[in-house]
Amino acid sequence: MNTFTLSIVAVTALIVAYIIGFPLIPALRRLKFGQTILDIGPKWHEKKQGTPTMGGFMFIIGITAAFAVGLFMLWQRELVRFDAVGGMKFFNAVSGFIMAACFGFMGFLDDWIKVAKKRNEGLSVNQKLLMQALIVSAYFTSRVIAGDASTVIHFPLLGSLDLWYFYYVVMGLGIIYIVNAVNLTDGVDGLCGSVTVVFCAAFMVICGMLGYHELSVLAAAAAGGCIGFLIWNFNPAKVFMGDTGSLFLGGLVCALGVGAKCEVVMILAAAVYIWEALTVLIQTTYFKISGGKRLFKMTPIHHSFEMKGWKENKIVFVFSFLAAIAGLTGVLLVYYDTL
Repeated sequence: MNTFTLSIVAVTALIVAYIIGFPLIPALRRLKFGQTILDIGPKWHEKKQGTPTMGGFMFIIGITAAFAVGLFMLWQRELVRFDAVGGMKFFNAVSGFIMAACFGFMGFLDDWIKVAKKRNEGLSVNQKLLMQALIVSAYFTSRVIAGDASTVIHFPLLGSLDLWYFYYVVMGLGIIYIVNAVNLTDGVDGLCGSVTVVFCAAFMVICGMLGYHELSVLAAAAAGGCIGFLIWNFNPAKVFMGDTGSLFLGGLVCALGVGAKCEVVMILAAAVYIWEALTVLIQTTYFKISGGKRLFKMTPIHHSFEMKGWKENKIVFVFSFLAAIAGLTGVLLVYYDTL
């Protein structure tokens, strides 16, 4: 994969996302689309009350524009093909992006309800799960109709396992878990965006090694778009991505992993997201079983580190470093698996 193409795509997404911040943030302020901070959160987060949300539109627009540019550049270099194999790779990238956009739209509805009600509660849990299940079902259905009915999961260096129809159940639940895990990671200025940059950088390399050029371009666009957004989102944040952005990114993470048929590597590279959500499940379960006791000071786990006195920038650095280790491990696994 030509690094020049990936660089152009990433820089395009970065510039577009950053520039959109200039008109979007004041517009969100005028519309009073501010974040409502929960009383159960860290007390020092109260100063963030009213910070504009739905800033995810910045990188969604940037990623969309850069992805289109990247596909055009691939087409010019004749790397986009519409034969049986090439056509499926192209469809995987486009359908994955559409899935992410659907999750983003669901997040927008959630944000809109929060703004309208002026409280940090949007769609109900059941409404979210139902919509997510429908989005995932539509994604897999479209792939089967397009001709990709593979139900095989590959374990790098070990071999493959055909799950038959259970594949759709296992991966459907996996996608929903990861999408919500990415959403939970968005709780500290710059955290979700930074971890996603690292994940996408890893999958940009992985998809390139495996010949999924369209997905590699999508990963480069996502990394660049997140960096452009982070300029506005690093502590102290001038804007939050909202569920509009975090659910979109969650869908994009899954689109890259599932689209490149690297489900196992995706789980490894997404370790930080998964860890965040797992601490919430553990805390909730233990709280119920123990009659009100807690294992962690607060979940998701990044709040526990806040309660211990860690600054937000330190949390972002450490979590991003852990994500980099996980991502690099995934890259090395794929590399040695393809030798």
